[in-house]
Amino acid sequence: MVHDTEEEFNGLDQEKKEISAPDSTPPSPEDLQRDYRDLNERFLRLAADFDNFRKRTAREMDAQVRFAIEGFAVELLEVADNFERALKSEDAKAREGLEQIQKLFRTVLERHGIQPIESVGKKFDPACHEAVVSLPSSCEEGTVMEEFTCGYRMHDRVIRCAKVAVSKGKEGV
Repeated sequence: MVHDTEEEFNGLDQEKKEISAPDSTPPSPEDLQRDYRDLNERFLRLAADFDNFRKRTAREMDAQVRFAIEGFAVELLEVADNFERALKSEDAKAREGLEQIQKLFRTVLERHGIQPIESVGKKFDPACHEAVVSLPSSCEEGTVMEEFTCGYRMHDRVIRCAKVAVSKGKEGV
């Protein structure tokens, strides 16, 4: 694209030389009008190319900013998994404190656009689920039966797939 623009500029320089070259006859008004239209069309194309470049660059920068913390977020999700496991303990006081910490932690994640993926009872989707095991079931084949590890999205992108058990299909019906 840049190369084409340079060629256009070189072409403009050549046309300028041709127009300003001393000639025995001055250019006709039709020639001048045609040259004007050609230059104006080139200018408009160049302006449109620049506008497209500016918009594309802005979109790319926006995507980079939105997902700059993705690696950090994935590491934090391991902490969230440990909270989930600790919450299954029998100690009521410890459990209550962990629930408060987990609530705060989820609030922070949500503030940064990180949302858990709902899996149990949903149709298996390889874009956001990782099947760890398949179980015989009376449910429709391909239904998520159990979630071992929660999956998460950051804005619209899956940053970690949920590890799930998927139904094989109806058994003994």
